[in-house]
Amino acid sequence: MSRVLIVGAGLTGSLCACLLRRELQSTVRIVVWDKARGAGGRMSTSHAPDASSQSADLGAQYISATPAYARTHHRFYSELLSVGLLQPLDCPIEGLKDHEGTENYVTPLGTSSIVKHFLSQSGADLFLEHHVTGLYRRGASWEVERKAGASETFDAVVLTMPVPQILQLQGDLGQLLSVQQRQQLEGVVYSSRFALALFFSPDAVVKVPWGAKYVTNSSCIRYVAVDSKKRGADAPGRGPSLVVHTGVPFGLEHLERDKEDVQPVILRELHRLLPGLPQPISIKCQKWRYSQVQTSVPDCPGHMTILDEPLLVCGGDAFTHSNFDGCVESALSMLRVLKAKFA
Repeated sequence: MSRVLIVGAGLTGSLCACLLRRELQSTVRIVVWDKARGAGGRMSTSHAPDASSQSADLGAQYISATPAYARTHHRFYSELLSVGLLQPLDCPIEGLKDHEGTENYVTPLGTSSIVKHFLSQSGADLFLEHHVTGLYRRGASWEVERKAGASETFDAVVLTMPVPQILQLQGDLGQLLSVQQRQQLEGVVYSSRFALALFFSPDAVVKVPWGAKYVTNSSCIRYVAVDSKKRGADAPGRGPSLVVHTGVPFGLEHLERDKEDVQPVILRELHRLLPGLPQPISIKCQKWRYSQVQTSVPDCPGHMTILDEPLLVCGGDAFTHSNFDGCVESALSMLRVLKAKFA
């Protein structure tokens, strides 16, 4: 049985693992490594330390399905709706610019619940805090090195982390890239931003008329959500949660500063915008160096094959576009490559 390593436990990696299991269950053993302490990637859900507050989505906020993707990806939307991991957005989002026919969905259990669902369905061996540092070709296999722990050998490797992290890998990857491939990868551009999650006690009340709002009168904050309200996830005995995303120019300006130094700046602006905000019991700050893809790999089928034997393929939203359906497209694209190899 061939061993396939998927690097990155975000949406693309988890769905790719799930589809592999469903299509090639008897021929491949799937292993997923992620450098973080939890699965989700940029679909990250954070929890208050004492569980007295609702959780908060620090990354993706909601999923927008265009009519075209609602048709072509119907099976994925249908699956997630049927198990209660998606539900229609039914609270107001001020400033949301919708295209005609677009359906918006939220995740009652947090966006990371979608990733965890696909990982569970995949039956993959998931290893967290496994930070890949190098790839070395060893005949018909790949030797994969990580920051701490012994290297391991795989018959195929799928890379789904942000492109700059792919380009930083040591070993044989650099010499295998063609000039055109390297230029395409180096041309990928990401936006950067900071995100805050504020957790409140059960008796706290956040008095705003919206579930989320796009902010237009701030050079710092671009988006605020009462996350529990936005997700329709209010529960008795648990306090509300608030999510704040900075604008991209602010994120870029402060990108190299420690997030502990940036957090007070964001909080001051938040209290200017929402002066009656109660005191949180806990705050988490996240720096998204690679937030959303602004410039993707051009004319790309959803993946890039670096080597056919042993197979090395890259995927993710940098090879499509930066949303749920872009990740689905990339996972499907990589599945076709893997099926051609192992079916």
